Amino acid sequence: MKPLVAKFMLMALVLLGSSILQITMAGSSICDSKCAVRCSKAGRQDRCLKYCGICCEECQCVPSGTYGNKDECPCYRDKKNSKGTSKCP
Repeated sequence: MKPLVAKFMLMALVLLGSSILQITMAGSSICDSKCAVRCSKAGRQDRCLKYCGICCEECQCVPSGTYGNKDECPCYRDKKNSKGTSKCP
């Protein structure tokens, strides 16, 4: 009887883990697409995409356009790096 319960628990754990992974991945694809637009004209796209992705995950928003419009997302606007300048592109 114990092997049957162990198999059931393992299967439930695998299913739960995969659904959590899908939810996590779904959120990041939204950030990826918004950051791709935001960073489309950036000189250093890899750096822009990295920091935009970090800010999007934390703030759950990205301002529209390729530059400015940061008032649309106060969290994104107010994030600062260690030098005191804007962290989010």
